[in-house]
Amino acid sequence: MDGAPTEAVEQAHEYKILRRVLDGTPAAVAVLDERLRYRYVNDAMARMSGVPRDAFHGRTMAEVLPDIHRSEDVLRMILGDGRPRALSVTGRTRVSSPFRHRQWSAVYHRLEDGDRVLGLCGVAVEVSQLRQYMDDLERAHQRLALLDTAATRVGTTLRVEQTCAELTEFVVPSLADRASVRIVDSEEADDLPPPAPGVLRLRVMASAGGPDIIARIGLTAKNGYYFDVPGDSPVRSCLNTGRPWVGNLASDDVLLKMLRTPLDVEVVREVGIHSIVVVPLPTREHPVGVLYLFRAGDSAPFTDEDVVVAQELAARAAVAIDNARRYTLEHTMALELQRALMSEPGTPHPDIETASRYLPAGQRALVGGDWFDSMALPCGRTLQVMGDVMGHGFTAAVAMSQYRSLLRSMAASGAPVERILQEADHRLASIGLDRVATCLLALVDPREGTCTFAGAGHPPPVLLHAGAPAELVHVPTGPPLGTDLGGYEALTMPLRPGTVLLMYTDGLIEDRRRDIDSSLRRLTHLCLDVDGPLESVVDALVARLVHGTTEDDVTLLATRLRCP
Repeated sequence: MDGAPTEAVEQAHEYKILRRVLDGTPAAVAVLDERLRYRYVNDAMARMSGVPRDAFHGRTMAEVLPDIHRSEDVLRMILGDGRPRALSVTGRTRVSSPFRHRQWSAVYHRLEDGDRVLGLCGVAVEVSQLRQYMDDLERAHQRLALLDTAATRVGTTLRVEQTCAELTEFVVPSLADRASVRIVDSEEADDLPPPAPGVLRLRVMASAGGPDIIARIGLTAKNGYYFDVPGDSPVRSCLNTGRPWVGNLASDDVLLKMLRTPLDVEVVREVGIHSIVVVPLPTREHPVGVLYLFRAGDSAPFTDEDVVVAQELAARAAVAIDNARRYTLEHTMALELQRALMSEPGTPHPDIETASRYLPAGQRALVGGDWFDSMALPCGRTLQVMGDVMGHGFTAAVAMSQYRSLLRSMAASGAPVERILQEADHRLASIGLDRVATCLLALVDPREGTCTFAGAGHPPPVLLHAGAPAELVHVPTGPPLGTDLGGYEALTMPLRPGTVLLMYTDGLIEDRRRDIDSSLRRLTHLCLDVDGPLESVVDALVARLVHGTTEDDVTLLATRLRCP
């Protein structure tokens, strides 16, 4: 009897120690009865939830913390079979948190007294920081994957329109429900008055995602393609500062500042758009335009990360767009220069027929320096010229005009063809022209019935005979013009009336699938009707030898002595 009070005192002491341990631990601890009602929570549970400890007693989690989610079914399974289980608990409490999403890892055990089930004991620790870290890491991986994919899908050509279309099609739906690219318009539209002073004109280049509302927003008076941006517009601020403009869950007043007219706001609301982001397309000099992103319906507003990703995509796309614009300008100028020069070839003597073709390379290649010429010389002779300046682009086309002019002036002297090349090579090297050129000269003498050739690194000519295989002329090959190496030789051979002399640039025979010798043999296998009109002969040559887009420019010059 004397030991009973002592044992009770010891148990009470142990209970106090246990309570101090439970109340002092940073882990949330709770005891629930068999009906999952709280019978005990420690101080950490109260601090974590923002609910006083007494408010838990006799109530369920759904009653105390309605925004916390856990599986009640799993708890009942623990009550049933007694096996401890771990749970993931998520949601919000009454206490503010620095984490976007709160999450706890909890373990529940069954409490028993002999054969009697008393309830459950749960211990939980917050893992929100780890969850947020993993979420951030996953988003970073997704962001890198998105940007890597964009590198292969945006800017695949040197066409401005296609690059803009690729950008809008890429960001929808990965980043927005709808998108459009609008470029600063550098040319005045023929059917529109010029913009007012201080107003910037943009052109819609591409749009994607759902019904195309772009043509309905303030563009009806501007033919559906252009719209003007005044100086106080958020778009102008975006272009001037290089910073994005974000209009999440924008009010009508905010949209009105962006869209300018109540009708535009009505159209935007009609299709359910609630958030807009405008991102500049930056280059080293100034933005070339803006990328519009729209979210509508149930889509969430744009996050800061969305805007960062949009900026990175816009920056990459802007480089491609700017390159495409520069290429288009240079390509157009070079092509116009080249065509202008080729449209004014010299005139041969009346006893010689000529026909020519110039076929520019595909969109990926810049215009080259191909040229040809035909010059009537004294004594009834005609000099046919075919040349190709190394390289591409506007500078190659300009260099081509210099070569052409120099050869014209030297041919007028009446010098032999090998001397013409020798002198041209020396003069071009002395003036420091940094682009060499290949060249083939053919001096046709109808009175003698001969043709004298001299070559400077150029592909050999071909003679097309009526009723006989084509003949490759093995002209002695000298170095390209502009090297100052000299050493050119001439070759004279008969040229009968009716035979077609074909001169060409290397674009006709260059083929990655064949070596050069194989391509030249193809020319010798040609069997064409050369008795008809010379224009028809050239058309047949193009049909037989040029298939689809070529890798380089192709220039042809066909010459034939008229039959007496």
